[in-house]
Amino acid sequence: MRARPDRALFPAQTDAAPLRAPADAARPRGARAPARKSLTAKVIEDLRAEILGGQLTPGDKLPTESALIDRFGVSRTVIREAVAELRADRLVESRHGVGVFVLDRPEPATAAIHLPPFSKISDMIEELELRAAVEIEAAGLAAQRASPAQEAEIEDLHRRFAGLARQGAPSAEADYAFHMAIARATNNPRFESFLAQLGRRTIPREKLRDASGEAPPPADAARLEQEHREVAEAIARHDVGAARAAMRAHLVGSAERYRALARLAAAAERGAD
Repeated sequence: MRARPDRALFPAQTDAAPLRAPADAARPRGARAPARKSLTAKVIEDLRAEILGGQLTPGDKLPTESALIDRFGVSRTVIREAVAELRADRLVESRHGVGVFVLDRPEPATAAIHLPPFSKISDMIEELELRAAVEIEAAGLAAQRASPAQEAEIEDLHRRFAGLARQGAPSAEADYAFHMAIARATNNPRFESFLAQLGRRTIPREKLRDASGEAPPPADAARLEQEHREVAEAIARHDVGAARAAMRAHLVGSAERYRALARLAAAAERGAD
């Protein structure tokens, strides 16, 4: 677990020292720079989407640094950080003196995971238990290994989910994206591959009506938002134990909520008889 620096305030200026210190000097060494991290995450998100969406195909050369700087309106440092993250994700490779090229994506394993369709609430509970076995460790690894850009992506996706949840808008896609970002931040591609194979069924609440005819339980938006926030904050602090505990509380808590719903459904069925 990496140590985090104390966030001491930069000493106030006096009349004897009228010149302002550079912005980077005013921030304690090692403290995060949210603005730049957010810019880096945006560049990564856009380029990753173009690669995975097929606009950039294997063998294609990325635009030059200068072209990317003009396109995104960011510094050379931001572009280089973004490309470094894409290299770490095995989406691109740099060829000295030539440029940066898109790599072939490995075909997903078609026989790795075969899960039956949802037919009852207990199926969702079982999948939440499966997810917990993987995602608790993923959260710990993300806290240990996440890059600044990956931390920013997790934070941005948490804010997106929180905004939708507060509005009462559909939030399953943002929820799924948040968990996928944590899997990517492990920097072990097998975690992301595992969740990708499960797909949107990792967020079961919107599948409940389709699978069983039951109405979804009332959304506890505040509770879900708080659980996501605790996971994201633990990862940002690089607190491995807290990240695991927060993800455990989130997924085990979700399973318990579905167990309570199953008990209510069983009681209603017995009452109908």
